[in-house]
Amino acid sequence: MQRQRGIALLVSLMLLIMVMLLSVSAALLCLQGEKAARGERDRDVAFLTAEDALKDAERDIQNSSDPSRRAAFEGADAFGKACGTGGVGLRARASAGESAVWQVVDLSGKEDGGSCTVTHGAYTAAAMPTGEGFLPFKKPRYLIERMACHQPGDDASAGAPPQYCYRVTAIGFGANPEMEVVLQSVFSKPEEKP
Repeated sequence: MQRQRGIALLVSLMLLIMVMLLSVSAALLCLQGEKAARGERDRDVAFLTAEDALKDAERDIQNSSDPSRRAAFEGADAFGKACGTGGVGLRARASAGESAVWQVVDLSGKEDGGSCTVTHGAYTAAAMPTGEGFLPFKKPRYLIERMACHQPGDDASAGAPPQYCYRVTAIGFGANPEMEVVLQSVFSKPEEKP
């Protein structure tokens, strides 16, 4: 009988190890793909809620259900320079040389208790479900800044009262509490025709 050397066993073990390494790397790739897809879905949810907050702010500016809020957009007194002065979520534009309001305010409402921003639906009674499954973990928030703006062809020196437009900054949240998306738009209230 010839002496056996065990080379077949060694080759089989090497092939098994290679197959195992390929299987592990394939499983990791699948998990990374799933994690990326989940993150993208969460970002989409946050983006859509931020867009919804922008629309809610536009409804708030155009025709709020709260009479005092509606009066705030007709006058200029409600737009204060600091949080808590005037109406909630209403700020006057920063002066030249100062940081823009939306850059210094806590949009998420965590640190200031929400005194600088408005929760979605607070003044428009719009509903948004939150906290389950793929829904956002909390309602989006927004801040409205009043700015003087002029339409093309306007003569600012004519002594006419200034036209105001509003910079709306909204933050939306995903199902994951760490996912936030901030959007911004400038909205000009359409003039009412008699």
